[in-house]
Amino acid sequence: MTRSPLFLAALASSAVPGLDPVTVEGVASEPGDLFEIAYVQDSQDRRWVVKAPCTQAAGAMLDDISPLSGLLGRRLEIAMPMVRGFAPVPEGRAAVYLRVPGRPLDLAGLEPGPLAAEVGRTLAHIHNVEHLLFEEAGRPAYDAEAHRRRRLSELDRAAATGHVPTGLLTRWEHALEDVSMWRFAPTSVHGTFTGANVLASFDDDDDSSTGHIRGVLAWEESRIGDPADDFAELASVAPPGTVDAVLEAYAASRIERPDVHLVRRARLAAEMAPLRRLLHALASGQLEVVERTAEELRDLDARVEADDRRHAREDAERSERTRRAQDRSSGLDPDDPEQPQRPATGDRPEYEWDATQPHVPFPMLGETQAISMHPLLEGTQAYAVSPPVAFEADEADGVAVDATPAAEQQVQAAGWSTPSEAIEHTPAVEVPGREGVKADDEDAADAVRGAEDVLRVETGRQQPGHAEPVADFRPAPVRSAGNVRGVETQLLQPRQAEPVEDSQPVPVVAPDSDASPFEIDEVEALPEETSGVLDLHEGASDFIPVTGHDHPGHARPGDR
Repeated sequence: MTRSPLFLAALASSAVPGLDPVTVEGVASEPGDLFEIAYVQDSQDRRWVVKAPCTQAAGAMLDDISPLSGLLGRRLEIAMPMVRGFAPVPEGRAAVYLRVPGRPLDLAGLEPGPLAAEVGRTLAHIHNVEHLLFEEAGRPAYDAEAHRRRRLSELDRAAATGHVPTGLLTRWEHALEDVSMWRFAPTSVHGTFTGANVLASFDDDDDSSTGHIRGVLAWEESRIGDPADDFAELASVAPPGTVDAVLEAYAASRIERPDVHLVRRARLAAEMAPLRRLLHALASGQLEVVERTAEELRDLDARVEADDRRHAREDAERSERTRRAQDRSSGLDPDDPEQPQRPATGDRPEYEWDATQPHVPFPMLGETQAISMHPLLEGTQAYAVSPPVAFEADEADGVAVDATPAAEQQVQAAGWSTPSEAIEHTPAVEVPGREGVKADDEDAADAVRGAEDVLRVETGRQQPGHAEPVADFRPAPVRSAGNVRGVETQLLQPRQAEPVEDSQPVPVVAPDSDASPFEIDEVEALPEETSGVLDLHEGASDFIPVTGHDHPGHARPGDR
C-alpha cells in the first residue's frame, strides 16, 4: 500500500463527522488495483470502509458512482455501499461508507442449491432496474451494436501492443463479427459481478445451503449494456450444474426473457477480460502487470481448444436436460418406450429469439389488447361518403329505410329482390295478444331479421317544433301494439357514442341529406339537453347558454 492504514483512518475521521477511529485494518493490494481499502472501527462499534483511488481515472470513477448509491440503494433488496462522506486526496476523493455485512463468495466452489438460485435472483433483481434510474445517475449506456463495436475497438488497441497471441485475435475477431450473437436487450448491469464483490452470510458455516446474499460491492463499472457481462466469471469458473441453477432462477425472476446467446457472450467476456487489464497497465506504465497479463493470455491460447470441447459437451448436456424437463412438464416420460417421443432437435428448426426486436409475452397480445377503433372509423367514413341510395319511406312515421348492398344480398338470398318486397310477402299469423301482427316461418324470419340488422335508418324530415336536427340514428326494435305493414314498429333511438382513439379523424355527416360529409380532428361532447356554444376564452365558463333570440339571417334546420 502506498498509504498506511493509519492515514486512511485519518481520512475517514475527517470525512464523516463524529467518526472516532479506534482500530484500523488494512487490505493487502496487488499491482494494478484501482483502489486502496481499509476497515475502520469507531468508538460506537461501527465498522467503516475507506476507499481511496490509486489513479486519477479511479478517482473519477469513484466520484461518478456516488449519485447511483443514493438512487439505487433504496430500491434494491440487497445492500450496497452508501457513501457517507468524502476526503480529498491527490488522485481525487476518498469515499467512506458503512461496511456491508457478509463474506465474499467463492463461485468456483458454489454448488447447485438454494444459494445458487439466490445468486440468479440477485442478478435478475439488478438487471430489472429501470434504465431511467441509471441514466439519471449519469451511468453510460450502450445498445447491442455500440457494445459490439466497443469490444472491437478494445481488441484493435490490444492487438497493436503485440502481447496478444494471433490465435486469440482471430478467434475473438470472428466472434465479434458474428452479428447474430450480439442481439440482446440492453439492461442495467453491475459490470464486475465476481465472487469477491458478492457478500453472503451463512446460518451454518458448515452448510452452504443456509447461505443468503447480503450485498454487492464495487459498482464503479455499472452501466446499461450486455447482461452477459455479469455472468463472465460465473460461466468460466462455476460447475455446469451451478450455472444451470443460476440461469434457471435468473430466467424465472427476469422481466424480459434472456436471449439464447447469453452464455456464449459470457464466456467470450471472460476470455477478453485480461485485455482491459493489459491496456490499463500499459497506460499507467506498470510493466510487471503487463508481463503477467501477457503470460495469462498465452496460457489461455494454449487451452482454448480444450475449453471449447468441454463447453460443447456442457451445452449438449444442458439441452438434453432442458428437453427432459419439458417432457416431464407435458406429462411425457422420456424413458417410457410406449409413449410417443418428441422429434430430435436436429429434425426441426429452432427459433432463435431476437432480443433487439419486440417479442410477444404471455398471454398473447392479440387475445388481451383492446381492438383499435381506427378500422371501424374508416368503415364509417366510407359509408358517409357513399352515393345516395333509394329509400323506402313510410308517410305515417317519417322513417326512411336505406337499402344497403349488404341488406340486398341477405334479402335476395332468401328469395326476394328487395327488403320491401320481403316485408310485403311476409305471411300473416295471428299472435295471441297482438292481433294484426305478421310473423313468418323460421327461414323467412331469419332473412328479414338479417336484413333489418344491416339497415341504416335515418329521419327524412324534422317534426315541427324540433330545433335540433337528428344527425345519426340506429333503429331499436320496441314491442308495441302498433305496427307498420304488419311489422313491429322500430322507434328511432340515438346511437351511443363509441370510444375514439386520440388524434383519430371522426367522420361527421350533416343532418341534411344533400350536405357533404366532413371530418374533424377532435370531438368534444356537449352537455345533453342544453343549447349553447362553447366559450374558449381563458377564465370563462365552459358552456354559455344562448338565449332564444331569432336573427334574420339564421334559419333553424327545421324551417328549411
